[in-house]
Amino acid sequence: MGIRLGEIKENLRVLVAACLYYSGLVRFALWCIARSGQHLIILNYHRAIGGDLRRQLLYLRRYYRVMHLEDALEEFYLSHKEKKQRRDRRVPLALTFDDGYRDNYTHGFALARELQVPFTIFLIPGYIESSEPFWWREGERLVRSARVDELTIEGHTYHLAQLEERRALVQTIYIRVFHAQTIAERESFLAAARKALGVPSSGGEEEGALPLTWAQVREMEESGLVSFGAHTMHHPILAYLSDPAEVQREVGECRTVLEQQLGHPVRTFAYPVGKPEHIGEEGLQAVKEAEYRWALTTIEEVNNPQTDPYLLRRLPGDLAKHWLVMASELVGLLGVVSRLRKKYRAWTRGFSRSGSNSTNFHKRPIPG
Repeated sequence: MGIRLGEIKENLRVLVAACLYYSGLVRFALWCIARSGQHLIILNYHRAIGGDLRRQLLYLRRYYRVMHLEDALEEFYLSHKEKKQRRDRRVPLALTFDDGYRDNYTHGFALARELQVPFTIFLIPGYIESSEPFWWREGERLVRSARVDELTIEGHTYHLAQLEERRALVQTIYIRVFHAQTIAERESFLAAARKALGVPSSGGEEEGALPLTWAQVREMEESGLVSFGAHTMHHPILAYLSDPAEVQREVGECRTVLEQQLGHPVRTFAYPVGKPEHIGEEGLQAVKEAEYRWALTTIEEVNNPQTDPYLLRRLPGDLAKHWLVMASELVGLLGVVSRLRKKYRAWTRGFSRSGSNSTNFHKRPIPG
């Protein structure tokens, strides 16, 4: 029943979005935005399969000025006097993919070449060539491949024959590694979980979900369509690391390795997860000390000239979203209520935490 209701709601959203688009309201709203001041939209994707990326890119290519991220940022932060008069008055937009999934090459790169649409991938060098799954996918992989009937973690026994118990174990593993205070602590816990569940360190993961290889990275960059930025060495949550020196290593070493592999300066950085509470003061300072020029968050807003270049905003790219819904949401004609609801929930969570030391783990953040 819940699935059926969800389908009905989504079909209604598509119907409303179609009315907004074919009535001309979306195009009019976009025209108004383009003439209301300087804006830069940065979209934040992760995977390149699991939806209809092609139709989304076709729409964006037609109605937005899709640019390389660094080109867009260079232009965006020029002074008004330095800007040259452009004939193309469309709103500038940059596409980014976090983490470096292999399907960014097998599917995303193929689309980039077909449609001549540029994008940027933020890489995690510690995973490239490892053939190991990203840590945030490990809980599901381990439970799915478990060779035991039960597992006890921190005093609680999970009975894997029961669906709810399996889901609870996945969540427990995720929470434990998400809040790790060191990379060594995270990897030690995952190694112990693999051993207890009888699962090897690699295998059982779909090809597209594995990390890119350096050969794939170089091929994409040589095309001139795909550029690369830094996303830390091992994707920790920077604000949770207990040692400031490890924060600096994760941020600075990532740039060093990428520059050695690519043969040119790397100037852009994307914070893992990317919300302010997950970046922390140490994370922000480490990015500045590593001399990146720009850093991207996952704060869901459009950038304006007052946006801090070390706290750039990105809107979520959702592959499952119909391109008509995406078109209406990008100009603010859909999604206003859901965004307000999300901000209200974030505010109430912050308020409740201010009076309590408990932490709400009911909804896990999506790594990025």
